[in-house]
Amino acid sequence: MFRTLRIAVLLVILATVAVGAWRSGARATEWKHTLHATVYPIAADDSPITRAGVARLTADDFAPVAEWLQDEVHRYGRSVLRPLAITVAPPVAALPPPFPADGGPVAVGLWSLRLRFWAWRHDAAPGPRPDVRLFVLYHDPARSGQLDHSVGLRKGQIGIVKAFASRDEAPRNAVVIAHELLHTLGASDKYDPHSLAPRFPEGYAEPKREPRHPQRLAEIMAGRLALADGRLAIPERLAQTRIGPLTATEIGLLRTERD
Repeated sequence: MFRTLRIAVLLVILATVAVGAWRSGARATEWKHTLHATVYPIAADDSPITRAGVARLTADDFAPVAEWLQDEVHRYGRSVLRPLAITVAPPVAALPPPFPADGGPVAVGLWSLRLRFWAWRHDAAPGPRPDVRLFVLYHDPARSGQLDHSVGLRKGQIGIVKAFASRDEAPRNAVVIAHELLHTLGASDKYDPHSLAPRFPEGYAEPKREPRHPQRLAEIMAGRLALADGRLAIPERLAQTRIGPLTATEIGLLRTERD
């Protein structure tokens, strides 16, 4: 009897969490209200440069992401006054569970559950829980020449972002943060996973441009500027990126006939 009651209580809790997550995700992509995101900075190494960079972060450092999204939302005809508000939580001392890069669907699914539990344990931000949580892992660029891939999860609306602890790298960090933010809202990647080249046409910001190359802008979920066949460049700043029509549809900015 007790075991049956315990299972029933757990099922009710799981159902409540699932419904709450669904409502949060649906509300986030209505574009009728401000989307609230919190950045949780993490020093991913023991470099004094990294720790000093993390300690001085404020919401102003992430304003370019909010301003860029506002421009893109308005470009798609949505009238919400402030689409995105970003706050910064106190630095997090622990590292999230590492992504199983070579793991299969089961390993990735288990990692996702572990990550959401980890995020719940280390969410010390004051105030109500935000719509999106972005854990940004900062690295000393003198120690890390290249960073692992960042990850954004729609389930739980959590992003794990790898960034450099350098003011010079802030514009490029913003591109990565915006990319992962849109992943948490349902956007998919628009590049070939092997070559990293943008997929045509959905991975091109200007697919009708003649001649096709060089592209002047990058589709944010493609993450690369296609300068020529086989020649790519990483956007230096968000001003070089756009939300393409397919991405806009995935995150609810562009209405379909069914809407």
